[in-house]
Amino acid sequence: MPRGKTAGKAPCKPARQLLFSEALRQQKYPAPADSPPPSHDTMSDNTQGASMDRILQEISAVGRKLEGMDTAMSALTAETRSMRLEIAGFQSQISGLDHRVAAVESQVVLQTDRDQELLYLRSKLTDLEDRSRRNNIRFLGFPEGIEGTDILSYLRDTLPKLADITFDPPLEFQRAHRLGLKRQNGQDRPRPIIACFLRHGQVRQLLQRRQGPLRLGPLEIRLSADFSKETADQRRAFLSFRPRLRHLDVKFGLF
Repeated sequence: MPRGKTAGKAPCKPARQLLFSEALRQQKYPAPADSPPPSHDTMSDNTQGASMDRILQEISAVGRKLEGMDTAMSALTAETRSMRLEIAGFQSQISGLDHRVAAVESQVVLQTDRDQELLYLRSKLTDLEDRSRRNNIRFLGFPEGIEGTDILSYLRDTLPKLADITFDPPLEFQRAHRLGLKRQNGQDRPRPIIACFLRHGQVRQLLQRRQGPLRLGPLEIRLSADFSKETADQRRAFLSFRPRLRHLDVKFGLF
């Protein structure tokens, strides 16, 4: 064979070597088992099944959450009902308290009116009592028994001399007596004498004299108007406060 014709061709492998190489390839990379390739419909069914399972799981989870919410709503409803009952009880109590407060307020108003009326009546009674005593004079310092059996005659004869006043007409009395029970011991403080004069002008003459207390020998006889207890307490309080008023007058020139 000429050398020029065979120089450009690759040497051919013998058929036996080719068969052996093919057998080795098949042993190394065996062909897959005979099974039909999955079709498009089967893949779609598998995907839809997985999606349905996931959806069912989510629905089940939502259902459990809804059951929990139902339980919570039931508890909340029960608590709301109990709160409504408590509020209703409170409202009934408040209504009862309102009625009681209204009753107390009406009683307070009535009591206030009664207090004002009582104060007015007391003031009127005090005024009437002072008016009924306007002709009375209290004498303190006359010894017990000095008047004898006729106290009116003793006062009629003694007072003009002690006061150094000439009464015209002469002194006249409606009544006179000592206050309180008779002293058992002559050394005790003598009881005051209260005398009711017939004429108010003579009472003013005796009370307005400014020579100080009457003098019966070494004894000092004091006299004062016969006020009611309320007026006497007010006068006593004013007299106790008057020195302080004088002090303020001197210090600040207020009075």
